[in-house]
Amino acid sequence: MKIKNIVASLFVLLFALLTTGCFEKQNREQKLVGTERMLLDLSGRWKFSLGDDPDWKNAKFNDNDWEKINVPSSWENQGFHGYDGFAWYRTTFKLTPDLMNKQLYLVLGFVDDADQTYINGKLIGITGGFPPSYRTAYNAFRKYYIPKEYLNPDGENHIAVRVFDAELEGGIMSGKTGIYTNENSFELDINLSGVWDFRPGDDSLFLKNDVESFHNFKLMVPAHWDIQGFQDYDGFGWYKKTFVLPEEYNGKNMILMLGKIDDIDQTFVNGILVGSTGLWNFANIPNEFNKNDEYRINRVYSIPAKILKPGQINTVVVRVYDGFLDGGIYDGPVGFITQQNYQKYINRE
Repeated sequence: MKIKNIVASLFVLLFALLTTGCFEKQNREQKLVGTERMLLDLSGRWKFSLGDDPDWKNAKFNDNDWEKINVPSSWENQGFHGYDGFAWYRTTFKLTPDLMNKQLYLVLGFVDDADQTYINGKLIGITGGFPPSYRTAYNAFRKYYIPKEYLNPDGENHIAVRVFDAELEGGIMSGKTGIYTNENSFELDINLSGVWDFRPGDDSLFLKNDVESFHNFKLMVPAHWDIQGFQDYDGFGWYKKTFVLPEEYNGKNMILMLGKIDDIDQTFVNGILVGSTGLWNFANIPNEFNKNDEYRINRVYSIPAKILKPGQINTVVVRVYDGFLDGGIYDGPVGFITQQNYQKYINRE
């Protein structure tokens, strides 16, 4: 009788642990998606192929002879047991005209181990690292901003996802895959969310326009660098993003919003220091950090019109120092907004 009671108690405990884990995973995914509303459900059958070919990202590539597998789910569960290496996923979607005016995001959920994601042949997201600089990011939630200029408003849009798996299960694993928008968000005039150049360490030469000689990584912004292959890395890191400023902003003073940065930063636009958060000494070395919970502060820096170059390439560089735990530009919004529109945003808050 006692043995039966012990077995029953163990079963109840195991069931509680399993269900608690499921609830925690659901809550985590809901937190990572945030208040976004799904517009298009992309779960279901996607085109799939083992191997690696850069042409597979292109919208015009003929994938008629590819396999079809379910997304989300590991490829091991769908006939590719034991396969480690490269594979690609492809699918299509169409947008109604009313959706083109919204700020859109592609949510892939969790991908094991690393991915590069394209819309109509344009890179919109990258998480983890591919060989020879492999870095797993199986525990990073993929939510990628989709620039409007990458979309085809009158026909099909093609999604291509390049995945590398090093061991165990691989693929687009879990999450509510789809196109999302945030009804409560405000529109930045120039949204800089997405792929940035990144360099760990500290070297002011990163401010130069030509960074091809550097060994750079590509990281998503906003997202902690720890979930993008730099786990437990503390110290300096440099971010860089280039963009073309439309002529319509000629003569307008702007606001650069960088969201939250862990821990402190110095920010440059076209090589000019425009703002910083934290205590830096005369040698530009942190005196202290986390004294005032700097990692919780939204970075909002005023950018005079004379610094910007309408119709030309402009550059944002952010020097970050992280003292411990997570690091990097980890929370949005990230981009430029006119002072007039920023005032509307403040009044709404």
